[in-house]
Amino acid sequence: MWVSGLELWQWRNVAQKAAIAAGVSPREVDWLLQELAELDKLALRLESFKDLPQIQLQLPLKELDLLWQKRLDERLPVQYIAAVAPWRQFKLAVSPAVLIPRPETECLIDLAVTAVKNSDHNLEQGHWVDLGTGSGAIALGLAQALPQAMIHAVDYSLDALAIAQKNAQNLGFTNSIKFYQGSWWQPLEFLKGQVSGMVANPPYIPTSLVPQLQPEVANHEPHLALDGGSDGLNCIKHLIQTSPVYLKPGGVWLLEMMAGQAEIVTELLQNQGNYCNIEIHADLAGIARFALAYRC
Repeated sequence: MWVSGLELWQWRNVAQKAAIAAGVSPREVDWLLQELAELDKLALRLESFKDLPQIQLQLPLKELDLLWQKRLDERLPVQYIAAVAPWRQFKLAVSPAVLIPRPETECLIDLAVTAVKNSDHNLEQGHWVDLGTGSGAIALGLAQALPQAMIHAVDYSLDALAIAQKNAQNLGFTNSIKFYQGSWWQPLEFLKGQVSGMVANPPYIPTSLVPQLQPEVANHEPHLALDGGSDGLNCIKHLIQTSPVYLKPGGVWLLEMMAGQAEIVTELLQNQGNYCNIEIHADLAGIARFALAYRC
């Protein structure tokens, strides 16, 4: 769809003022225009695009305006409007079928790489698993960081898997990631005792807290990927109990959790009896958010 630079400049001005009035960052408008109109930061800052006779938009300006109104009125996440989200070095396709990948989750990949370096079990090779892959972010991060490994990505949602497979194809990782529909380890029975590492960002929000999350999250992101049961630990407990039979000796167990869950997760790992060298790691804000352990 084509629009004149002047029309787009006028829309941008109105959209930014409306954003400020609604308590939304006006910088989101420029991020959208970078994604949907391929305008660079300099052109936006200098407003030089105003003089262009035609600019190609990925959707009609009227539709963009309606979606922006939903952003302001209904708190529709801006990433769902653009249908993309930045994560590590990637630009990932997203939709309301998947959680928007968060910057803190990027730490899981760095922790996995460090665990591989600290191990003498050749964990950089073999099978790595991303359980609850969603957009495929973790699987893609693992595939890039561990090029000798085969990545197995599982999700219960077929719609989420379609997004993840699209991302793998767009980013050139179709040969190093295999996708499966199912619940947690269920589709991977054939990998028992063979897995070098498991990484997951499971649902960990207590059911009662989900409606209290930011409206962008509570009203638009998939509750299947958020709701961890009454105490937020349903899925984490399941992964602690079921993973040892799949991990090979020295294999890595690594997941993201909610602030405040570190103590109970550590206790659960210790009590299960098959995990050694349990570690808790903080995110960039200093919040204990990641649990790492090795299969004894």
